[in-house]
Amino acid sequence: MHSLGRSSSKFLQVLTSISRPLSLHPVYTSSSISRRLPGRPFSHISDSRNDLFNYSSGRWLVNNDLRLAERKREFEVDELCRLAAQSVGRTSRDIKTFVKLAEGGFNRTFLITMHDGFEMVARIPYSITVPKFYAIASEVATMRFLRSSSLPVPEVYDYSLSSDNAANTEYIFMEFVRGTKLSDVWMELEDPDIASVLRQLVQLESRMMSIPFPAGGSLYYVKDLEKVARRTTILLNDEAFCVGPDVRLHMWFGRRSQLDVDRGPYETAEAALVAAARKELAYLEKFGRPLLPFRRERREAYEYKEQSHLDHAKNLERYLAIVPSLVPQSSTLHQFRIRHPDLQPSNVIVSKSPDSNELKIAGLLDWQHASILPTFLLAGIPGRLQNYDDPVSQLLIPPSLPANINELDQSEQNHAMELYHRRLVHFHYVKNTEQYNKHHHQAFSDPISMFIYRLFDQAGSPWEGETHALKTTLIEATEIWDRLTVEGASCPVTFEPDDLRETKELSARLQVADENFEGCRGMIGFETETWVSNEHYEMAIALAELLKLRVLMALPEEEVRDRTEANWFLNDMNEEDYM
Repeated sequence: MHSLGRSSSKFLQVLTSISRPLSLHPVYTSSSISRRLPGRPFSHISDSRNDLFNYSSGRWLVNNDLRLAERKREFEVDELCRLAAQSVGRTSRDIKTFVKLAEGGFNRTFLITMHDGFEMVARIPYSITVPKFYAIASEVATMRFLRSSSLPVPEVYDYSLSSDNAANTEYIFMEFVRGTKLSDVWMELEDPDIASVLRQLVQLESRMMSIPFPAGGSLYYVKDLEKVARRTTILLNDEAFCVGPDVRLHMWFGRRSQLDVDRGPYETAEAALVAAARKELAYLEKFGRPLLPFRRERREAYEYKEQSHLDHAKNLERYLAIVPSLVPQSSTLHQFRIRHPDLQPSNVIVSKSPDSNELKIAGLLDWQHASILPTFLLAGIPGRLQNYDDPVSQLLIPPSLPANINELDQSEQNHAMELYHRRLVHFHYVKNTEQYNKHHHQAFSDPISMFIYRLFDQAGSPWEGETHALKTTLIEATEIWDRLTVEGASCPVTFEPDDLRETKELSARLQVADENFEGCRGMIGFETETWVSNEHYEMAIALAELLKLRVLMALPEEEVRDRTEANWFLNDMNEEDYM
């Protein structure tokens, strides 16, 4: 019988043997591409209707046809233009160009330019975007509310929560923020500009997170939620706005949209902690069945056996049993706040100040799926700004370049500069947060607060054939129980010694699988959901096929080779059971 350890070791040998030639090819790291097409007369749009309706910014190595179908959205172009012009007091005759501007994970945006130079954005959701009504309604209310608090958020001119209109699509018409995406200049910024931009970013976060809310969930106009029967809301002081259902994506993912479960508003921190886990329990009860892990690179670690949904349900029940003990003692961490749902450089627009030539933040984009939660469940360094894996960043040591950098070869210099940049960004974000947003700094500097957030996040994530992450964190909770709760309270969750040993062994196997996967990703050059740019697609396909061939050739046993090929992580697959 072929052992798991031996297979993983052989796989690593194969990866090591081919890493050099594969690494000669560029690795693309942007998962969201935007482009601006040349201006053309509106009366003669040479972008084909298919280009306007279809995703064209990249492709996927796995289930490309499915990903493209999910992002296809047909609409009445002329009517959308008419409605957009009407929202700013104009007519269709005033429009000079209508071109695709950007394509993200959930929406397509178009740039509309008028003959007098005025520019605006029309954004429409893909067919897969959920929860469509709530997501649009909440984003509009969130943007207008924050803009009224003098935050640099695009102005919303008009919106439709339904496709029942002349354009045959939901939409948001909004201001086009002039400037440059921070992601486009991020790696070229000088140290003073990095320090300045991060200081501004943290100051904006501080202003945003200082706004109190009476409950958790997401923000809406009262008039919009009145269109949805029997939905509980909690009014803000400005009675035009209210807190209603939580629009975070995992609360509605796949068939979860069909569930009648509590999605807020949450009146207490404990209610926020339990809602997503109870949603997953309801999903498992109605739709759950044993599944192979969705992440096929991990299936070997599970001996290619289906994993029981009942095991995950048991761990969710364990989580719910300890929730009453997870609410932090500090009352400031209980307070309901709002934060940008995806604060990364591509969602930050910057421009040069005409007076000082200093880089200024001109806009914060993409507020879809924003939620209001207790501070300790919002806290953390944004993913693209953190460098936690590095001890220099962990200790907040002011970063510096190696003294011998001029003696290094080009590749070593590039690596040193990239590491220095990551450390510098992490350092300035943390130090500025400590100065300007003390409650946020208190939350993400507290290991217990961040541990609770991690447990909360894992309990609410959609089940995809694995319960290991939640289980290992629950085990950790039993080990640090005295630090999690008040002195003397007993832990309601226990694990048997054999269970602990088997879980530890599985962790080791999964770590090898994850390392293998990251090695493959670096060699081939793909991003989230195996996305690659159009320019890199053919090369990525060739590299993927070469990698697969070499791995299979290195496995001598026919049975193991067949099983590896059947579960190859870059094959197309049926995803229906995981929705």
